[in-house]
Amino acid sequence: MIFNGSKFNSHWSTKTLKELGEFNRGKSKHRPRNDKKLFENGKYPLVQTGDVKEANLYIEKHSAEYSDFGLAQSKLWSKNTLCITIAANIAETSILSYDMCFPDSVVGFVANKKECTEVFMHYVFTYIKRSIQERIQGSIQDNINIEYLTSLKFKIPEKKEREAIENILFKLDSKIELNNKINTELEGMAKLLYDYWFVQFDFPDTNGKPYKASGGKMVYNEQLKRDIPEGWEVKELSAIAELKAGGDKPKILTSTKSEECKVPIYSNGVTNEGLYGFTNKAKIFKQSITVTGRGANVGHSVLRNIPFLPIIRLLVITPKESFHAKFLHERIKELNFQNSGSAQPQITVPQISSLPILMPSAEILKKYDDITSSGVKTIVNNKEQNRQLSDLRDWLLPMLMNGQVTVGGGLSASGFTGLQDEQDLNIAAEERGTYGK
Repeated sequence: MIFNGSKFNSHWSTKTLKELGEFNRGKSKHRPRNDKKLFENGKYPLVQTGDVKEANLYIEKHSAEYSDFGLAQSKLWSKNTLCITIAANIAETSILSYDMCFPDSVVGFVANKKECTEVFMHYVFTYIKRSIQERIQGSIQDNINIEYLTSLKFKIPEKKEREAIENILFKLDSKIELNNKINTELEGMAKLLYDYWFVQFDFPDTNGKPYKASGGKMVYNEQLKRDIPEGWEVKELSAIAELKAGGDKPKILTSTKSEECKVPIYSNGVTNEGLYGFTNKAKIFKQSITVTGRGANVGHSVLRNIPFLPIIRLLVITPKESFHAKFLHERIKELNFQNSGSAQPQITVPQISSLPILMPSAEILKKYDDITSSGVKTIVNNKEQNRQLSDLRDWLLPMLMNGQVTVGGGLSASGFTGLQDEQDLNIAAEERGTYGK
C-alpha cells in the first residue's frame, strides 16, 4: 500500500521509508525500569512516549534524567533525531531539541540528507499516523516494530518540491513554537511576581518598597499556623468565589447552523471544538478557574479567559471580583486537594468550598491584576492563533503530501493557488474557509 498515492502525484517516486534514512530502536535494558539507581544524581535527559506526544514539532523538555548507571544501559541520541513512538502512543513524532535518551518504546530516525530530512519525515508520519493507529487498534498489544515502519511505502517528490512543502509546513509550526515559548516566558514572569509578592510577602508597601524585607508588620495566624502580613485575611473559597460542577457530556448537534453554541468545550484539560447542544444557562462568561475533579489528573487547574462550557469531571471556580482571577488561580495551584475517599481519585464542590485562602488587600490584588493583564491577554491571543495555525497546517498537509496543492506557482487540480510565501499562507487560510474542514 502507498499511503499518499493519488492522481496528482503519480509522477513522484515511490520509496520505502528505510530508503529515506536510518531507523534504530531506543534502549532501556535494565529492569525494573523505575529502579532508583537509574536516576540517582541524574544528568542525562530522558524522554518517554508521552513527552513525544505532548510536543509539537520539537521536544523542548524532558520528564526524567538518567544517572551514569542509567546511561550505561541506554543510549544518548543526538539533537535533531526524530523520535517515533511504537508503543502506547503509536506513531507520534517529534524532534529532539538537545541530546536525550529514550527507551525501546521509541524509535530514532536519522535522515539520509540526499533523500529527505527529519522534519520532512515528521510530516510524513503526521500524514500516515491515523492510518497506522487504525490498523493496529484492537490488537492484543498496541505496538509496532521497526520492520513494519521501514517497509511502509510513500510517494516522495523531487528535492526542490519536497523542500518547498517542508518549508510551508515548517513556517506554520515555527510560529506555533515561537508562540509557545513566548507564553512560557510570560507565565514564568507572572509566577515570579506572584511568588515575590504573595509567598515572600515582598509586595510594594505604601512607599513602594518590598513589604517584609523593609520591616513590614507580620502577625501570627492561628488557622494557617504561620505569620502573615498585617491586614491580610483568611477566607473560605466559597466566600470569594462561586463554585459549581460541570454538567453532563454534551451531545453533538447534527446541524452546523447553530451559531449560538460555537464555544469551546473543556474537559480534564482537553479542548474539544465543535457545535454542542448546551443552552446559554450552561455557559460560563466570566474569567474562571476549572479544576479536574476526577481521574489521574485530579486537582489540575486551568485559568479560562473566554466563554466556555464545563462538562462532567470539571469543577468551576468563578471569582466574585474579576481582578481576583489570576491571583486565585495561583492560590488554587498551591492547594493540596485531598481525595474524597472514593475508589477513583476525586474532589467535589462541597469538599473544596471551605478551603482556606489567604487574601491580600483589594489594592494589592488590583495592582497585581493590572501588571499581569497584558501578559495574560497575549497568552490567550497566542493560544487562539496557535489553534488557527494548527488547523491550517492540518488542512494543508494532506493536500501537499498527495500533490493536490502545488508549491511555487500554478494551479492544482483543486483550483488552489500555488503556495510561495507568507502572503500565500494568508490566502490559504481564507481559502480554507471556502473549501471547509
